Amino acid sequence: MRDGSHQQGFSLLELIIAVGIILVLAAIAIPSFMRSRISANEAAAVASLRTLTAACTAYSTTWGQGFPVKLANLGPGTPATSSAADVIDSVLAAGTKSGYTFVYVSGAPNNGKIVSYTINANPITVNKTGTRYFFTDQSGVIRYNFGGSASVASKPLS
Repeated sequence: MRDGSHQQGFSLLELIIAVGIILVLAAIAIPSFMRSRISANEAAAVASLRTLTAACTAYSTTWGQGFPVKLANLGPGTPATSSAADVIDSVLAAGTKSGYTFVYVSGAPNNGKIVSYTINANPITVNKTGTRYFFTDQSGVIRYNFGGSASVASKPLS
């Protein structure tokens, strides 16, 4: 015989309250997680721009022909050559890393050497992979902008 005072399991009301609490916690945690993900992607983009600046300088010093014509020239190569200098990894050499796309544009040759370049780092999906756009050139100064591509006129990182 069953005793009605010993109930097993949860009532419908208890389940609804538990689900409601979980939904409130998720509503609080998910935006915070997204902001931290964006911050991490932006930090990775700045670090990648620093890596690219150092790689362009190493390329120029090593090969004596100025800066590379394209980003892929900095990528892996065995043995290293001016068309595959092996100074950055294949992911960065492909132009996309950590939620950002890297656009490298070399300057026009001057006496057979490329003496300038620009690199833009743009979020793949604005407000999901990043909120800021970044820019650097042969000066090594990293600049940023909200809402559109950064340029030499944008505010430098502090």
